[in-house]
Amino acid sequence: MQNARDTFYVTLRDRLAAVNPARTIVLRGVIRPGVLVEENELASATVPVNAFCLHWTGLSVDAQGALPLATMTCEISYATDGDSGNGGMDRGRLLSAMDAELVAAVSAAPQSVTKRNYVGAAGGSGLAPVAMGTNVFWGDAAFGAAVVNTERLERVATVEVFCYQEAGEL
Repeated sequence: MQNARDTFYVTLRDRLAAVNPARTIVLRGVIRPGVLVEENELASATVPVNAFCLHWTGLSVDAQGALPLATMTCEISYATDGDSGNGGMDRGRLLSAMDAELVAAVSAAPQSVTKRNYVGAAGGSGLAPVAMGTNVFWGDAAFGAAVVNTERLERVATVEVFCYQEAGEL
């Protein structure tokens, strides 16, 4: 299932970067697209704003078919404090812009991609990810209510991600 998670993350990251190349974050001194996976980063007391943070929260496996079908729930949280030049009074507009970016990235056709194994490609090794024999596919995002947290406006969207588990895959 890790291969499916990595594949979904990389696909979403690349699509979001194409929708809004200006949405970036600085993480450990490196500028990168404004998307991260919570479990892959160092623990931090601060929640990044104006970025999308993926968190895997649910998993079920249906072993009835030729290959087990895994269904995973990905929570995508994001927040904005608004633009300081506007005194934060544009929080709603900026959150709506992030909503639109997420819809464009998740709902863009196709809503599937060839599953890839990124193990050899990690850490800047120069190796390309290896294409696997099945696809990762997902549904549309379901958006939770916007929540006011002091000066911050936050939202969590969920996406159901599906994949078939291939022989020997963890």
